[in-house]
Amino acid sequence: MSGQATSMTPIRTQVLIVGGGPVGLATAMELTFQGIDCVVVEPRVTVSATRPRAKTTSARTMELFRRWSFADEIRKRAPIPVGWSSDIAFCTTATGQQIVRLRGVLGLDPADHDLVAEPGQQVGQPVVEQALRDTLAGTPGCRLLLGQRVLSLAEHPGSVTGVIGPDGARDTGDGPDDEASTTFEADYVVGADGARSLVRAAIGASYQGGNSGRPNLSVVFRSPGLADHLGGGPALHYWVLNPAAPGVVGPLDLADTWWAIATGRPDDDRADPAALVRALVGREVPVEVLGTDPWQARALLVDRYRSARRFLVGDAAHQNPPWGGHGYNTGVGDAVNLGWKLAAVLRGWAPAALLESYEAERRPVAEQTIAIAAANTAALPTDLATAAAHDDPAAVRVLAEQVRAAKRLEFYCSGLVLGYAYGPGLGSQTTDGTDFAPRAIPGNRLPHRWVQPGLSLYDLLGPGFTLLGDPALGEPLLTVAESLGVPVTSVAEIGVPVDQFLGRALVLVRPDQHVAWLGDRVTPAEAAEVWTAALAGFGPSDGRRATGGS
Repeated sequence: MSGQATSMTPIRTQVLIVGGGPVGLATAMELTFQGIDCVVVEPRVTVSATRPRAKTTSARTMELFRRWSFADEIRKRAPIPVGWSSDIAFCTTATGQQIVRLRGVLGLDPADHDLVAEPGQQVGQPVVEQALRDTLAGTPGCRLLLGQRVLSLAEHPGSVTGVIGPDGARDTGDGPDDEASTTFEADYVVGADGARSLVRAAIGASYQGGNSGRPNLSVVFRSPGLADHLGGGPALHYWVLNPAAPGVVGPLDLADTWWAIATGRPDDDRADPAALVRALVGREVPVEVLGTDPWQARALLVDRYRSARRFLVGDAAHQNPPWGGHGYNTGVGDAVNLGWKLAAVLRGWAPAALLESYEAERRPVAEQTIAIAAANTAALPTDLATAAAHDDPAAVRVLAEQVRAAKRLEFYCSGLVLGYAYGPGLGSQTTDGTDFAPRAIPGNRLPHRWVQPGLSLYDLLGPGFTLLGDPALGEPLLTVAESLGVPVTSVAEIGVPVDQFLGRALVLVRPDQHVAWLGDRVTPAEAAEVWTAALAGFGPSDGRRATGGS
């Protein structure tokens, strides 16, 4: 249910989400998937298509979308079909000499996805955001309050209260001062309200870090026929390594709408965006500017993710430079991790202490992502540009090798996207972020396989925990789970013997598709210990045994 409020009654909900961008909406998707009621409060009534921001939905995010039966909706709405291209071209201008072309980037190649349930998808953030809004508008248990913002919030031992109202309204301290405003009470509040987060301020958390790289100017424009002037086959990005006009150009659709980033621009409004675009393109083409967005990349991480009943996700908790496309995808990971844990506590099958593992698990992921994205800023078009490449074949060859080395981690980052882990599995699946070798270790994402064509192992997992293996062997685990009220799906067959694929006869998988425990057998006493650990999550340096039951 969604809409603009004109007269509101007091709101009571299990979870109130402050901010309805893609991460806030993803939090609502996870909560409703788990059967939890929520309210999303978002000031923007409509989604702007002229500020695309994120453009790549990673393979891991698409796997999580598949969990919600949402991946196909994104494929259907994406203006650029999966498989259209997975190339990045580096050139003197977008229509000029090609220096090097990187192929099979960003996990976007559908022909190479045995390791994942879904390949990535090139799609603008506005498309994803609108799809999430539309899905949630028809989802029982979710209410979208558009055109509204949270004006204040206060934490109590058993709830969070506050005031919601339209732009311009204010909380006087005695309740709302506008008839269109109202009060709310929620069990928990999730702050997905970005860089200027009210929730972060209310918690008393603060960003640590600073700016990363030079100022930039993004432009969304329409240019009929531009694609006809581009050589070398379709590409998702054209990195222009021209000292006079460095930047990046790429398609937003296959119908003449494009985006461009002029890198290293001074933070002022004197630049002519159409002239910048033509300089990047290298040709006098028609340019209709649809929108501009000056921005400065930042590498920021909050000093804490939560108070007792208020939590931060996405940009409210961390910001990283966009190079590599990890920001929004990291936020979706936050949403799923926190969402299932809030649901477990609210439904009574996990202790409140489980929520302590949210920051312990997600902070290291954010730290690693920020470090890698910040490192990517050292090799932007502004830094790689060289006039010699325009007319010197030897210089072109040298520059091509420099590009391959400098951009390897940015465009071939499967170890970061798929190999992130919690607890004892941390760092076990990648050497430098570019390679990925899946390992079945607690804390790691469950290794993927196709059970049969079109049927992923992940499709067999339930919304709660899942026990893979012979249910007779795992009977102690199932019995203890039943006594605790923990939802468990038992899956005996995965197309091959479980121990052959995963190394142990029994594998307990968390709701977020990460391994909780592995073993060949388990006693009733051990089963109780397994569940105690599984319902606590992983700590910052969790050294629990990788397997149990010999």
